[in-house]
Amino acid sequence: MPNMSLKKVEMPQQDAKIRAHNFGEVTHGYTPQMAIEEAKRCLNCRHKPCVKGCPVAVRIPEFISLIAEGDFEGAYLKIKETNTLPAVCGRVCPQENQCERQCVRNIKGESVAIGRLERFAADYFMQNYTEETPRIQKNGKKVAVIGAGPAGLSCAGDLAKRGYDVTIFEALHCAGGVLSYGIPEFRLPKDIVKKEIEALENMGVKIALNMVIGKILSVDELLKEHGFGAVFIGTGAGLPGFMGIDGENLNGVYSANEFLTRINLMKAYRFPKSDTPVNVGKRVLVVGGGNVAMDAARCALRFKAEEVTIAYRRSEKEMPARLEEVEHAKEEGVVFMTLTNPKRILGDEKGFVTGVECVRMALGEPDASGRRRPVQVAGSEHIVPADTVVIAVGQSPNPLLVQTTDGLGVSEKGTILVNENGETSRKLVYAGGDATTGAATVILAMGAGRAAAKAIDAELSSLL
Repeated sequence: MPNMSLKKVEMPQQDAKIRAHNFGEVTHGYTPQMAIEEAKRCLNCRHKPCVKGCPVAVRIPEFISLIAEGDFEGAYLKIKETNTLPAVCGRVCPQENQCERQCVRNIKGESVAIGRLERFAADYFMQNYTEETPRIQKNGKKVAVIGAGPAGLSCAGDLAKRGYDVTIFEALHCAGGVLSYGIPEFRLPKDIVKKEIEALENMGVKIALNMVIGKILSVDELLKEHGFGAVFIGTGAGLPGFMGIDGENLNGVYSANEFLTRINLMKAYRFPKSDTPVNVGKRVLVVGGGNVAMDAARCALRFKAEEVTIAYRRSEKEMPARLEEVEHAKEEGVVFMTLTNPKRILGDEKGFVTGVECVRMALGEPDASGRRRPVQVAGSEHIVPADTVVIAVGQSPNPLLVQTTDGLGVSEKGTILVNENGETSRKLVYAGGDATTGAATVILAMGAGRAAAKAIDAELSSLL
């Protein structure tokens, strides 16, 4: 019998007052019974609109039908046909703006909980099965992937399935990209990321860490001296943005990139068991309204800050962060100060932050993004007390690679120019993910990695 409930099966989670002070995962995931009940809400539509909303084209009704039948292993394997990182995507993808938005159940009631079911299938498999090493017929061709983030991992996985000998060159000491350094443990446990990457390594993908391409090796050297038939660039957007206001160099001011990297990749939340401390004061002001701002604010709470405030220059309606992340932040005690923009950061004679001078904003006409442009309200300056400030106003690609690669087309914003297949202006050089779009989502980066893998295969297969 189908489940015609208009609401999703609720997913258990930690109480907000408790989770605000620990780094354990906020949500606990479905039990098998919950997953089957939710899976039965799927109508298995003939035209499968949800699949069209998925950047990696997961066969959604098929894997959900398998869950409804109790075949959890089969459901996981069905997802893996097109998605390299199902346990990750089930947790951090904005399904509400993609597959779930297209769900027919949205017409009356809530969509099927596609993301929760994807997470369930992946978690159940990891807990109860050992993934078999696939037998892949090698084709004798090598491809280099630069960057072990979502785009690079997805591209590498698809190429490995096609028989390529793939090596990922990662600048950091740990693979995963933003999955490892950016997304907090309470949203994405790093053991999950590690297992997803191990599955790729079992397919034969090699990962070379501490390899800064553009310094240690160039793209030209990879192609001409190391025998790689093609190169995929998936280096992300790890260069932090600042506001250009006075006081950003004071003690107690972090870029969100540094703040989250110290906490997540370098395990500052385990200090003194880890080597990396993070100094978080009593009053923290986070500037920005995206997912990164939510992550930084919620991390600050877990470092026992007494007051954490988010300052955002537009209204809450225009916030780019996921609704779920905004709601979780509010539940945990983060204060939202919207229509507010910092003007300068104030400090004492020793160079430490004491507060932020802010100005109130009003919304004017829409700008190029389609959102109403914030306009300063004259005479509205006021001081917000703070001893820690985290700037989360966006990131851009690191220019090192494009500066050391001749003939690579680049936009005014520093992103690599590509066509729909990920082809750059350089023959046999492809790119995708945040390096080409600027900071975006994990699943869009993965979709770009898959598209590039398909194009690379077509190109190299055509060569004698």
